[in-house]
Amino acid sequence: MTLEAQFQITRNRFVEICKPLATEDYSVQPAIFVSPPKWHLAHTTWFFEQFVLCKYVSNYKVFNADFAYLFNSYYNNAGSRVLRPNRGLMTRPSVQEVYQYRAYIDEQIGLFLKSNPSEEACKVLELGIQHEQQHQELFYYDITYILGNQPTFPAIQNNLELKPVQPAATFVNIPEGLYKIGHEGTGFCYDNELGRHQVFLEEFDICNQLVSNGEFLQFIEAGGYNNFNLWHAEGWDYIQQHAIQAPMYWHQIEGVWHQYTLDGFAPIDKNKPVMHVSFYEAFAFAEWKQMRLPTEFEWEVAANKFSYGQLWEWTNSAYLPYPNFSKAPGALGEYNGKFMINQMVLRGASVATVANHSRNTYRNFFHPDMRWQFAGIRLVK
Repeated sequence: MTLEAQFQITRNRFVEICKPLATEDYSVQPAIFVSPPKWHLAHTTWFFEQFVLCKYVSNYKVFNADFAYLFNSYYNNAGSRVLRPNRGLMTRPSVQEVYQYRAYIDEQIGLFLKSNPSEEACKVLELGIQHEQQHQELFYYDITYILGNQPTFPAIQNNLELKPVQPAATFVNIPEGLYKIGHEGTGFCYDNELGRHQVFLEEFDICNQLVSNGEFLQFIEAGGYNNFNLWHAEGWDYIQQHAIQAPMYWHQIEGVWHQYTLDGFAPIDKNKPVMHVSFYEAFAFAEWKQMRLPTEFEWEVAANKFSYGQLWEWTNSAYLPYPNFSKAPGALGEYNGKFMINQMVLRGASVATVANHSRNTYRNFFHPDMRWQFAGIRLVK
């Protein structure tokens, strides 16, 4: 597929997945870690303007000089910006103007691609496409939180379907040995996947299935959230402080556990994989099962032995650089490297991940308390 086709497909997809929204949905920010849909639409557009058009197109005319301040995210090298907690305060620019901005940038990128751009410029454009695909997944996390914290738990049209966990779970044996970790080849990858290197792994057995809602319900009913012996001290303090007794979006109504998804509010399906759990909860569940979470290296080595892609999967690995990791100069060097502290690695993909966006070397990462992302649990023994 050509770079132009990839760009057009990605840009059109974001518009399509936003069609079920009401205008009022676009600007809401109910929590600091949630970004309004309007902000996502504009930020991904600004990325192409800032890092492609402004740099590689002579005499380029920006759409609106204020947008660099309004829609920069965390790129200190790109200038000042609206603070993250204040993204939901922006009723202006309007949703209509943001879509006009997207149309303007799409046209300009189309002209740019016809000008025989340099290999360097094309690589930045490809990064922008991958960046927008990441934000399309974040959009699903955020709109679930926005609608899942409204009194009526509204449903919206979506194509996110979790498959049931198969009842005959088995454990796959991986022998001890030296294994190669990290990306190789000429296809796209992020800088945090580079630095291919060897690791030694002890023998382990990894489950071919994710943990189900039914299994996690057993953990709840066994008092898992009230047994401090199962938790890291930090995790125990966190669930006590926030009165957490179940996965995010679970609600007990007249003794029956219900769950909110974008399909609406309904009793939990015990056969579906449990999701919206933090690393703290995943670790405690593994302790209760007298098992553990895989390391990210174990997960990568074993990934061809099972099916993944339903939910991102917590690993027991801190997010750290690989050997010989190097950051790009300037703002693009801020993309991954500066977050390599106090984060845990997740592997795989989810039903909200854009097709072909993930690979077995992909390293997602979140702080261990985060639950709003589409994350689940796979066990090792």
